[in-house]
Amino acid sequence: MRTSSLAKVAVIGVVGVMALSACSNDSNDNKSGNGIGNGGSGSASNNNANKTYKIGWQGPLSGDNQQLGINEINGSKLAVEQANAKGDLGFKLVLVESDDGGDAAKAPAAAAKLLQDPAILGVIGPAFSGPTSATGKTYAAANMGMISGSATNATLTSSGFTTFHRVVPTDGVEGTQAADWLAKKFKKIFVVDDTTTYGKGVGDVVDKEIKAKGSTVIRQSVPQNTQDYGAIAQKVTASGAQALFYGGYDAQAALFAKALVASGFKGLKMTGNGGKSSVFTSGAGAAGNGWYFSCGCQDATTAPEAKDFADAYQKKFNTPPSTYSPECFDATNAMIEAIKAAAAKGTPTRQSVAEAINALDYKGITTQVKFAPNGEVANATVNLYQQKEGKIVMLGKIQDQP
Repeated sequence: MRTSSLAKVAVIGVVGVMALSACSNDSNDNKSGNGIGNGGSGSASNNNANKTYKIGWQGPLSGDNQQLGINEINGSKLAVEQANAKGDLGFKLVLVESDDGGDAAKAPAAAAKLLQDPAILGVIGPAFSGPTSATGKTYAAANMGMISGSATNATLTSSGFTTFHRVVPTDGVEGTQAADWLAKKFKKIFVVDDTTTYGKGVGDVVDKEIKAKGSTVIRQSVPQNTQDYGAIAQKVTASGAQALFYGGYDAQAALFAKALVASGFKGLKMTGNGGKSSVFTSGAGAAGNGWYFSCGCQDATTAPEAKDFADAYQKKFNTPPSTYSPECFDATNAMIEAIKAAAAKGTPTRQSVAEAINALDYKGITTQVKFAPNGEVANATVNLYQQKEGKIVMLGKIQDQP
């Protein structure tokens, strides 16, 4: 999922310089005993006792889509807290957050903040696809391993981002399954995207697959910063389309939902993982009832394997886990396992942790975290959700739905 528009700005080179500076600081700071090294051998107890290692986190903690970021960082915070509480790491972990606002233009600066801290051995995120596209090569150049719990654009693992991994299915997988479900029910479908890397990417997948199944697609893009969806809602209603798929985010989907009700649209309404959040529910109000959501994410409030996580999350944050909270919990625990594996061989480095990520075979609560050479998780499930009476509920695997 997840991205704002990929900004056409020449900032990557600047961040690259900063990343190189951060890499050079690694060796300097090794002498100060912060626990970072570029090699070495010995037991974890000898090299890592009383050391503190850091895990970075990048995603939106401000802006329209901050709720999704809050869901995710809470999952990461819980994973780090639990790992430290067990007391068997042989070192201490600290989570360092970096807010990119879900905006690709702000992402390089957010990445630079993490890269400049030589104690950070790996990054959870970025959360959104646009920021990932804007920083993937910079992180790779710094040998910084990345595990995202939500960035789903299909091209991210074929763009030269050699240290990028994710624990969720791509928009190629999710979008195809969503399109198949729509196409078997309807012959005329309107697809709208918000022009972002995520929204347009999933819209393209849905568009192509619906046509391949023999149904008709009407397609239009509406920029993410649009505030008045009246015109596009009228166009959807007048088109005679039996269903709508919106590729975009929760806050904008909520505005669109209200406009569609005002325009009198009676067809089925659906969006992807970017729209599934409490922001949509609260923003759309009654207009959101009936909407469907495809998401390669788990409902931790009902999944038996996530019960302990859900209970601990509720206790710590006084709210139930939400979209991508359990996926980020898994991503962070996987990163912790990689740091432990690297530390067992000596003082862990960014490179040794990145190598350990590639070798992971960790059983999480949402999936078995085992990566293919391109960084994709081996197993992933796409579920179908629907908002009913102001609450988004899981219906089950989308492939099993009538």
